[in-house]
Amino acid sequence: METELTKVTMEIFAKLEQQWLSNNNNKKTRILSIDGGGTSAAIAVAFLVHLEEAIQAKTGDSKLRIADFFDIVAGTGIGGLIAAFLTASDDSSRPLFTARDVADFLTNNFSAMFKPKRGGVLRRRKTRRCSGESLEKVLKGVFSKDGRKTPMTLKDTCKPILIPCYDLNTAAPFVFSRAAASASAWSSLDFELWKVCRAAMATPSVFEPFELTSIDGKTACFGVDGGLVMNNPTAAAVTHVLHNKVDFPSVNGVEDLLVLSLGNGALSSSGKLSVNNKTGECSTGCVVDVAVDGVSETIDQMLGNAFSWNRNDYVRIQSNGLGGSGSTITEEVLKEKAVESLTFGGKRLLAETNGERIEAFAQRLVAATVKSSLPPSPYKSLSPMLDGR
Repeated sequence: METELTKVTMEIFAKLEQQWLSNNNNKKTRILSIDGGGTSAAIAVAFLVHLEEAIQAKTGDSKLRIADFFDIVAGTGIGGLIAAFLTASDDSSRPLFTARDVADFLTNNFSAMFKPKRGGVLRRRKTRRCSGESLEKVLKGVFSKDGRKTPMTLKDTCKPILIPCYDLNTAAPFVFSRAAASASAWSSLDFELWKVCRAAMATPSVFEPFELTSIDGKTACFGVDGGLVMNNPTAAAVTHVLHNKVDFPSVNGVEDLLVLSLGNGALSSSGKLSVNNKTGECSTGCVVDVAVDGVSETIDQMLGNAFSWNRNDYVRIQSNGLGGSGSTITEEVLKEKAVESLTFGGKRLLAETNGERIEAFAQRLVAATVKSSLPPSPYKSLSPMLDGR
């Protein structure tokens, strides 16, 4: 009887996989990656709001969301918080939030999220650190379900998600993912979503490290901001997709990918570093900026080479720090000239603006398909049965 049941289960899987793959021939898997950096995330959010509005305008459907057009979303630091917002799902597996919702949330809750922590014996002296408790209260409130009674977990996302942090316990990066949370063999890697975001946002100079444990209590992480080692998570997302045959069985190489990588601010190295012209000495902040920007730019160069500098399949958009003609930050970053990396290093200004590049990418997404190229993974829907839950 057990053998027959196993055979039937395998036949069901085979049919589901065949149907899933047949619906996705010649379709690229789309990756959205959002850099860490900063606290307001105004630049990345401006790009995302413009992208979502461009998609809605081109399709005539105001109900479409960014998550409908990407198959995986990765984010570092506050970019991880944005990724969680974009993929958090309701009971119908639809995205809970629009890009505009994210912008409004960050604006309205900025003071509560980054509330200065009082220091000194009598708590009169202000410090540069922010209150972790205040941030945690905000995150708990937004990433919950059942009338805020039950915390959301990594499994409660409508699309695969990647959020890195740095684990002080192991002195190594720790990447939270829905794939690891959903896999039966790694069920101890499911974490509450608000805790993942809290750990990802624990920039050492701003927040204290955050300790979190998995839902089953078997896995622990003492996390700080992943931006210290992975400020640009695009390479991690590409590698994840190439090796995750459960969620992305039709991907064989980068030729099957369509990637949008969003920076979260102008490079610190664009003429703003604090370097002593006489001695060449750098401040501590300068060294950190060089390291963080260096990681992002190295990833950009590596992926450009991996995609053979295919400007259509791999698109990197970031602020150049020169400013546009707009009256607000959003208008400025959308109207300023776009930049792109050169094959042998360095960057060049393009004729088109950041806003125009986003609109062109939105057109490509819409032309490919109105809905997500990958329906919900059959593995995700059946994994509870396989796990006996």
